[in-house]
Amino acid sequence: MTEKIYPVAVIGGGSAGIMATLRCVLNNDEVLLFPGSPKDKKKSRALWVRKIENMPAHFNYKRGIEEPNLETIKWIESSEFASKFHYQKNLGITSIQKNAHGLFVLTDSKGASYLSKNVILCTGVMDVQPEIKGSIETIFDYANAQTVDYCLRCDGHHTLGKKTAIIGHGNGAAWVAIMLYERYKQPEMTILTHGKPAEFSEDTKKLLELYKIRVLENTITEIQGEDKGKNLKGFVLDDGNIIQAEMSFVSLGMIIYNELAKELQVDLDDRGFVKTDESGLTSVEGLYVAGDLRANAKKQIYTAWDHAVNSADAINQKLRSEARQQTLSNL
Repeated sequence: MTEKIYPVAVIGGGSAGIMATLRCVLNNDEVLLFPGSPKDKKKSRALWVRKIENMPAHFNYKRGIEEPNLETIKWIESSEFASKFHYQKNLGITSIQKNAHGLFVLTDSKGASYLSKNVILCTGVMDVQPEIKGSIETIFDYANAQTVDYCLRCDGHHTLGKKTAIIGHGNGAAWVAIMLYERYKQPEMTILTHGKPAEFSEDTKKLLELYKIRVLENTITEIQGEDKGKNLKGFVLDDGNIIQAEMSFVSLGMIIYNELAKELQVDLDDRGFVKTDESGLTSVEGLYVAGDLRANAKKQIYTAWDHAVNSADAINQKLRSEARQQTLSNL
C-alpha cells in the first residue's frame, strides 16, 4: 500500500467521473482517477452511445461519450494542473473499505492499494438486454447503431415518422410507448413483451387502447435488419408474424453498479440507487456519488456533470476549511 494520502479519488471514467476529475484539478485538488479496467468498460453505457443529439456541441462525435472524455484527459495531462492528476489508466477498483483513521482504502484491479480522504463514486448503471434465442448478443449491432435505443429523453426524437417497437412487459415499457406516441405520433407503435405477460395498470391499458398501441406477448425469435444494425426492419415472433419497426426501445430495467457502495453499507433506495444529499454526500462521511448511480435523479450526461461539480466543490470546500483551521491553529 502506498503511504501517500490523496485528497480525492474518483472511481469511474464516464461522464460523471471525467467531470468530477476535471473540476477537482481545476479546484487545484490532487485527484486519483480510476476509469475502470477493460472488463469494466465493456459493461459501461458509454460503450453503446455514439450519437448525442440532445446536448449542444456533441453532434459530430463518432463516439459521443468516449471522445470528449479522452479529449478532457489529454487536456488535463498537458495543462498546468497535470501534477495534480494521477491517471490510473485501465484500472478499476475492486474493493473499498474505511480504516480506523477514517481514510478510504481502495484496492485496484491489479491488487494495489491506495489511501484517500474522499471518494467520488461514478460507477453508473447498464440497461438490461433482451435475450433472443438465449443470447443478448443478437441485439448488439442494433444497439451500437442506435436503431435500438434505451433512453427516451436522449433518443426519443429518432422515432419521428418511424414505425416503432418497445421491448418490455412492465408498466415502464408501456409509459415509454405512451410518451413517445404523445410526442411524435409514430405511424405504428407496438409493445413486444417478449414472451412475458404484460404487467400494465388499468389506467395505462386505457391509454394504450386510446392510442391504438398494440401489445403482443409472443417471444421474439429474430431481429431483421441490414448494414450492421443501421437499418432495422423489424422483429420475427415465434408465431411467424413479422412486426415492422424502423426504431426500437428496450425497457427492461437497469443493472445498477452499486457493489462498492454496498461494501461501505451506504443507504440505498428500493431499486438499489444510492441516496445522497444535494452535494452527492452519502450516509458514509467522505463518500460522494455522481451520475446515474445517484437516487432520484435524471440519467443524463448534463445531470451527471452537475452532480460531479457539486461533489467536487463540496470536497474542495471541506479541504479548504480543514487547511484554514490548521493555519489558524498554528498562529
